[in-house]
Amino acid sequence: MKNIKIADRLIGHNQKPFIIAEMSGNHNQSLDRALAIVDAAADAGADAIKLQTYTADTMTINAKHNLFYIDDQKSLWKGKNLYELYQIAHTPWDWHKAIFDRAKERGMLAFSSPFDASAVDFLEELDVPVYKIASFENTDHPLLKKVAATGKPVIMSTGLTNLSDIDESVRILKANGCKELVLLKCTSTYPASPETCNLMTIPHLQQMFGDIVVGLSDHTMGIGAPLAAIALGARVIEKHFTLDRSDGGVDSTFSLEPAELKMLVTESERAFKALGKVQYGIQKTEKDSKRFKRSIYIVKDMKIGEPFTAANLRIIRPGDGLEPKHFENILGKEVRKNIKAGTPLSWEFV
Repeated sequence: MKNIKIADRLIGHNQKPFIIAEMSGNHNQSLDRALAIVDAAADAGADAIKLQTYTADTMTINAKHNLFYIDDQKSLWKGKNLYELYQIAHTPWDWHKAIFDRAKERGMLAFSSPFDASAVDFLEELDVPVYKIASFENTDHPLLKKVAATGKPVIMSTGLTNLSDIDESVRILKANGCKELVLLKCTSTYPASPETCNLMTIPHLQQMFGDIVVGLSDHTMGIGAPLAAIALGARVIEKHFTLDRSDGGVDSTFSLEPAELKMLVTESERAFKALGKVQYGIQKTEKDSKRFKRSIYIVKDMKIGEPFTAANLRIIRPGDGLEPKHFENILGKEVRKNIKAGTPLSWEFV
């Protein structure tokens, strides 16, 4: 895996995980709340805040027949048509600059998922450092070409696609100017269950596409799936984020709250550091601890010529005596001099 650079941030195999807080529609149509979400994400230590750039009219038409109407009993958005959902969920375009400026003030990157060509043109005016392609748009070839032509790095979720779809989309991105690419494993259900995550796909994506960075766009509850993903090579983690799930909002049910995002940031870095390298033997940091392994001790006073037995020798802590592996070979041999109980056994006594 090569490193890629987004603004001033390096992302890659030897870099700590890059944590993206996805605001989505959790602003509940309040700019003040949107800015508070930015501040909370910064306080939690996230690397970036991400928006979604569309309007109801750029996403669909206002119709209520067939698939335009959401009648799935399990859906968070049951009872709305798509147009109504996107009206509620969209981030007004005239908010973007204020949100991006606040993120910059707080030391975070800010970017967005464009959902059509007009969104790309708008985001270019704001000079976003990277583009995100959502799972539902990852086979929209005209959009991929438009984004790739900016020359900016691209992060693409891989939900709702088979391997050949992903391969085709990657080829289109690269052929049209994308030189730095992140692929995120994604299960596009809301919320997703851990059983559907199939995180073992992450190293396979790396194997298949080589010169990319891999990561996870996660819709499960909690932070278990992202930490497992990091162990499998993920270096970009995207999670939906809100101030308080009880406040409601289109994505609030499967979004992290501030304390959870802070935990994700902290534990992601710990998980990354813990991966290390293949290592056997005693590390420098373990040397002091080695003294407290078990060893062979004389536990009763002994006189010269007395045989060693299970009664006068024991394998105990600390570790100043001979290693326990010698215990059975020493039994029956004689002590060379008088020894007091509590003395660690050494060869000079045998």
